[in-house]
Amino acid sequence: MKFLCIDYGLARSGIAVTDAGGRMAFPRTTLHLETYGSRSAFLLALMELITAEHPDALVVGEPLLEDGQESLTTRQVYNFVARLKRRTSLPIYLMPELLSSEEARQDFDAVHLARRKHKTVLDQQAAVRILESFLAEPEHRRKLA
Repeated sequence: MKFLCIDYGLARSGIAVTDAGGRMAFPRTTLHLETYGSRSAFLLALMELITAEHPDALVVGEPLLEDGQESLTTRQVYNFVARLKRRTSLPIYLMPELLSSEEARQDFDAVHLARRKHKTVLDQQAAVRILESFLAEPEHRRKLA
């Protein structure tokens, strides 16, 4: 199965995809809300990307607090997932994420990537980390939205 992962954010959303066999995750792109001017236009562009990638399912990062509780950001992601569900019949999985962006930042620091270059790929790398965690999760433990 091919998966497409979305690390949803109010300003930027990182996108990662797997190979057709669903074994490896790769960064794809970052969608910037300001580029589209409205959430509707952003969602339209996202749906065009999803259609072009032909995934079998979607994975969305679920930003829970360290104690597993929901936050305002978690509820924003749930609202985003609800909007996605109205636009696609693909299965949508939620993958708990904790500090995926911070871990991605540490990856870049480890290879001495200049901080100013982080922003251009940080969200994509965070989506890769979320997707890798999802792929490592046994299928019976994967959480459908």
